[in-house]
Amino acid sequence: MTARGEVTLGILAGGRGSRLGGRDKAWLMRDGVPQVVRIARRFEGECTAVLVSANRDLPRHAAHGLRAVVDRIADRGPLGGIEALASACETPWLLTMPVDLVDPGDGLLRTLASASCGDGAVATDDDGLQPLLALYRVEALRAALADALAAGDYAVQAMQARLALPRAGFAGLRFGNLNTPDDLRRAGCDDA
Repeated sequence: MTARGEVTLGILAGGRGSRLGGRDKAWLMRDGVPQVVRIARRFEGECTAVLVSANRDLPRHAAHGLRAVVDRIADRGPLGGIEALASACETPWLLTMPVDLVDPGDGLLRTLASASCGDGAVATDDDGLQPLLALYRVEALRAALADALAAGDYAVQAMQARLALPRAGFAGLRFGNLNTPDDLRRAGCDDA
């Protein structure tokens, strides 16, 4: 089990929001709270630091006390965001999750840490594999990212296969994503 002081939360918020007409999912409001702030607050007691992979609105993140990091390598999708987070991470462990996650549930970090074979674990829910919801040992992650980028393979799942990450099952749970106007309405977004 990882200790609180050893884990950084890395929120992946660098996407273009194309399925929502370009809206920045980080700033979708739920109960008056921006989605990125909601996730950061949810893990305050479990993670010692928070990083946000973001490629726009950097001053807005800073105004909310969030440290945003931009992709160091452009146009690599989520792998580029994970690489930026891993590069900036100062703890031995990195917990990644997408900013459009509806419900991380209880015990997420604990379950991922328990499933880890040493280099981390990736979550599965009732919808299947959730590759952006993962726990990584940062040293191993940095090496796997370098290999993936050198090979021109930008699929997160392929990088996780290099690490042989075990899957942590969350039976009876759907983490959900905010991808469509219907998703926003179902999640109770204020600006749906």
